[in-house]
Amino acid sequence: MGAAQAQQIVPLPAHLQRNAGEFALTAGTRIVADEGAQAEAQMLRDYLRQATGFALPVDRRDGTNAIRLKLDASLRSLGKEGYRLVSDAGGVNITAAEPAGLFYGVQTLRQMLPADIYRKAPLRRGWQLPAVSIEDQPRFGWRGSHLDTARHFMPKSFVLKHIELLAQNKMNVFHWHLTDDQGWRIEIKRFPLLTQVGAWRSETQLTPRPGDPPGLRYDGQPHGGYYTQEDVREVVAYAAARHITVVPEIEMPGHALAAIAAYPELGNRPDKKLPVGREWGVITQVFSPEEHTVRFLQQVMDEVLTLFPGQYIHVGGDECPKTEWAHAPAALARMKALKLVPASTTLEDIQNYKDGQGKPAEHPALHQLQSWFIGQMGTYLAQKGRRLIGWEEILEGGLVSGATVMSWRGEEGGLNAAKAGYDVVMAPERDTYLDYAQLPADTPGYREPLGARVVNTLDHVYAYEPLPASMPPELARHVLGSQAQLWTEYMQGPREVEYMAWPRLLAMAEVLWTPKPLKDYANFQQRLPSSLQRLEAQDVNYRTADGPHWPR
Repeated sequence: MGAAQAQQIVPLPAHLQRNAGEFALTAGTRIVADEGAQAEAQMLRDYLRQATGFALPVDRRDGTNAIRLKLDASLRSLGKEGYRLVSDAGGVNITAAEPAGLFYGVQTLRQMLPADIYRKAPLRRGWQLPAVSIEDQPRFGWRGSHLDTARHFMPKSFVLKHIELLAQNKMNVFHWHLTDDQGWRIEIKRFPLLTQVGAWRSETQLTPRPGDPPGLRYDGQPHGGYYTQEDVREVVAYAAARHITVVPEIEMPGHALAAIAAYPELGNRPDKKLPVGREWGVITQVFSPEEHTVRFLQQVMDEVLTLFPGQYIHVGGDECPKTEWAHAPAALARMKALKLVPASTTLEDIQNYKDGQGKPAEHPALHQLQSWFIGQMGTYLAQKGRRLIGWEEILEGGLVSGATVMSWRGEEGGLNAAKAGYDVVMAPERDTYLDYAQLPADTPGYREPLGARVVNTLDHVYAYEPLPASMPPELARHVLGSQAQLWTEYMQGPREVEYMAWPRLLAMAEVLWTPKPLKDYANFQQRLPSSLQRLEAQDVNYRTADGPHWPR
């Protein structure tokens, strides 16, 4: 504790000074909050009560031995998430221009206390935190964690736990991947088959193992689940109380097999009944580019928008194979109606297209058709006062006005989008994918899932820089921030997700919050043990140095 305890904060604050003395939290401590700080004060009280057993009163009367939360408009230079925290023997003062800043000041206060403060039942011990002066604000406004609950369904209790952990480490976006080929996970009351059929698959492709015979293997076990609309409302409200925006992802026009299995008329072969996907990878079945399909998805969005009040709605847009469209008369008719191809064009012309060098290639009209599809959704969302965000493939064929691009295949997509005047969330797979292995497969004690073939170590995540070196400084304003991705093909449940997420999410949190000149991996490693103690106190299955906790 004492002097050392002031240095255990992750992410590292922008300015921190250790002063003489410390503050003792006791049963006689009071929480003093003005009117605008009441919600954060109540949350602080609830946070502290679990481990201390202290029922700290919250009122507006000041005095000694107090933790004070106050909104102060003079701190607007720190932004809506910045805060000032000053502690001494007489108490703690947390001030901020807006409630979000107070909340992050509360998280810093908690980290300066012993890690036992994160436990769920009262402990008999002393609770001291050091005297400090902190002035802090985030580097980026988008600090996110993506979680794929489509490949493997994750219980609501885990989703809530994950959100709480994000908040503790000053992350503010939860990107919830809710639909894919292998499962539709959100209740849509108008279309009940999306969950009655689309939320369940008959079996799941097993992780390939060295020496396996050719061909795919399956576990023979049904898998599924979905979130009711009341579940979603609970998650969104829980996140909002922690100043986290939930961004839902409803995949289109690719990664759509679960929906097509439920409603075959959405596909390009409406006469063919298909099962929900049970294999990983890119699946060729995609939504048909017809008016009735777009209308169906907009009606889905009608319900989605009532559940998610945030500005951004993610529509996927990635990895959409055009094979079906190249063979579908309805797709050709749509291309002709949009004047993407001459009226005389045949399906054979589309299928046999060659580029300028005479090599077989996808016909440009197929990409323009996807752009039309995405554009229909973008226009719809704009009319509802929302913004479309999608993976970088939405750039292909022309980008809808007002869209935001999530660049995952590297930095080029983000650079191109920023040059064109679009906002960008950088999410390059090599740096931000946490389903990638944390150590090489030949490491002694290796415990990674065998599906994670690429290595993305903790130090590599920490070294990531969201502003590409090749990006002109005047375009940096278009980079909203970044996020880490957790794809769950090879994570069957919460314990596997936690193992792959932590502590690498701690590194990402510091990448996105701490000023670039202060980033120092050696210093981060010195502060890391305290963060791991906090995770352990909350029963988080983080990966330890020797990796013993990968579930078997």
